[in-house]
Amino acid sequence: MITVWTKRVVLPADQPAISIKEQLTAWQVPRRIRGNFRMGRRILLNGVYQPTSTCLKPGDVLDMTWLPADFEVADSHYVPDASQPLDVLFENDDLIVVNKRKGVKTHPNSPGEDGTMMNFAQAYLAEQGKSAYMVHRLDGDTTGALIIAKNPYVVPMLNQLLRDKTIKRTYLAWVCGNITATSGTIDAPIGDNPADSRTRTVNGPNARPAVTYWHKVHTVYQNTLVRLELATGRTHQIRLHMKHLGYPLVGDPLYNPDSNYSDGLLLHAAAIQLPIPFTNDVKSVGASLPPTFPRNLRK
Repeated sequence: MITVWTKRVVLPADQPAISIKEQLTAWQVPRRIRGNFRMGRRILLNGVYQPTSTCLKPGDVLDMTWLPADFEVADSHYVPDASQPLDVLFENDDLIVVNKRKGVKTHPNSPGEDGTMMNFAQAYLAEQGKSAYMVHRLDGDTTGALIIAKNPYVVPMLNQLLRDKTIKRTYLAWVCGNITATSGTIDAPIGDNPADSRTRTVNGPNARPAVTYWHKVHTVYQNTLVRLELATGRTHQIRLHMKHLGYPLVGDPLYNPDSNYSDGLLLHAAAIQLPIPFTNDVKSVGASLPPTFPRNLRK
């Protein structure tokens, strides 16, 4: 039996008078899949196939069907692991946002591995007859809001929203040092580190643009709590950019190895502002601070 994924959308009362093609584009449905819909007549308007140039009206019903061939990776192969419950912050038919724990990897690095957030999500979603699909990742010691998809068709849509920075992520971090300025922007390309494949370096080989916005919250005993937003999403961006500024993160074993903070890296994905796929809604999801993230750092 061939697996298929279907989605029915009832268009809202304020639906603009745009074509099916324009609506699919606005929803960030990839161009290749839009073509597959058209050639396979796998998108129906009010139960009937119509040319994608057809104009939409409020209350119209769109039915879309995806096939495995639409995706590079259609199946999810994470081993279900129910040993830890998920802290679910938001959920709908297409995705969940969870509060990631400290010291837990986002995803397995080898077949059959368990004990990661994707394994816990696989066990949770299996009870709904669905599977977990990775959208983005957080470093092992980073806590906070993590998006996980329930099907393959929403993954490229969410990835495009992340690339466009339409999905906005806010982080909190404790850094070493007393920052006197109230805010700033770090614009420093991030590339590979030939001396250590685990890390990245500013202006290293294969450098790509990277921009971080930071705002000072307060300083306690020569450590400063900062709020950060990313204009780009490079590996280790916050950790490397704050070190580049002269204020490495407290407890960072890679970029601040001299830090002797016993509870490890203090970086938390505090909030996500997420446009909900196939709707005009935007959801703000907050992730509460874990016990390992102090509100006033006194060491």
